[in-house]
Amino acid sequence: MQALTVTKWLQMKKDGIPISMVTAYDYPSARLAEEAGVDAILVGDSLGNVVLGYDTTLPVTLDDIIYHARAARRGAPDTFIVADLPFMTYRLGAESTLRNAGRLMQETGVQAVKLEGGADIAHEVSALTAAGIPVMGHIGLLPQSIHQIGGYKVQGKLEADIRRLIDDAKALEEAGAFAIVLELVTDGAAEAVTRALKIPTIGIGAGAACDGQVLVYHDMIRYASPYRSKKFVKTYADVGTTIRDAIGAYVRDVKARTFPGAEHSFPGASEIAAQLYGGGEAKQDAGH
Repeated sequence: MQALTVTKWLQMKKDGIPISMVTAYDYPSARLAEEAGVDAILVGDSLGNVVLGYDTTLPVTLDDIIYHARAARRGAPDTFIVADLPFMTYRLGAESTLRNAGRLMQETGVQAVKLEGGADIAHEVSALTAAGIPVMGHIGLLPQSIHQIGGYKVQGKLEADIRRLIDDAKALEEAGAFAIVLELVTDGAAEAVTRALKIPTIGIGAGAACDGQVLVYHDMIRYASPYRSKKFVKTYADVGTTIRDAIGAYVRDVKARTFPGAEHSFPGASEIAAQLYGGGEAKQDAGH
């Protein structure tokens, strides 16, 4: 399997071929995603919620992303991987953004970085792409701005909002972004943005008109406790229940002394063991 390239992303949109993307944050998850044939992997700052136990993505650091992106890269060496620039690693001026994005690319081997924002960060996107760093944009709901926007609200309900989303998307495209994530926006807004662009859109909670889709790994397989259902997520497996039941069965076996059984043990050397614990000496003394 040959990894996508930026030019292939553009060709897939042109040819009308949907793009499949999933998040992955470690070696086994990325390995399984690659084996399943996913087009691209996102090492998102959503790892803060589903892996690290934070309430938001804001505490996630650049070191966190680098650590997990390295593991994902080892698991999926032949898949196009995008990694998030976390909160406060950009919007600090082009020089700081370049430094942080460059470190992320060099230390992980991912093919691209993702930034949240529209026209307001276009100058930083331009600086990154001019330096040879592929950029995926992200508009609509911006999790890193969750406190400012007042919660997880669907975007693009009003005509003015749709126009703003289109303007932001075009600004990112002109700055050199090769694709844009549309998160939690109305179907109509997503379709309008998708039609306005030459670069592909990747939807999450943005309907079927996008050029591709991305889901959080832990959401699509219910790898969480408690699991909170989301309208835009389709459940493909209930791994959380399977894991909990399996561990529960193990605990019961240990308590009942039914594990380990003979099939899990290594018989032999009983005489040596007896001598080590004094059994051999006792027999010897009795012979005298």
